[in-house]
Amino acid sequence: MEALNKRITIDNDVLGGKPVIRGLRIRVEQILRAMAAGVSPEDLLVDYPELEQEDMTAVLLYAAEMIGDTRVYPVAI
Repeated sequence: MEALNKRITIDNDVLGGKPVIRGLRIRVEQILRAMAAGVSPEDLLVDYPELEQEDMTAVLLYAAEMIGDTRVYPVAI
């Protein structure tokens, strides 16, 4: 959890309050979507040299934390 607090920041003055990596204006969502599209963390580190491996871990941890407490209820149709 410490990695998350240090690496993922939310500031209303930066990209409208979207979660970003260390205030770098690189959105967590941007990295997650790239990974979902098949871009490897290694390639992302090349594409964004200001990122570190620990940032990739923090992005995944952030995503897990966001859905971890989500409850899904069945809806009768």
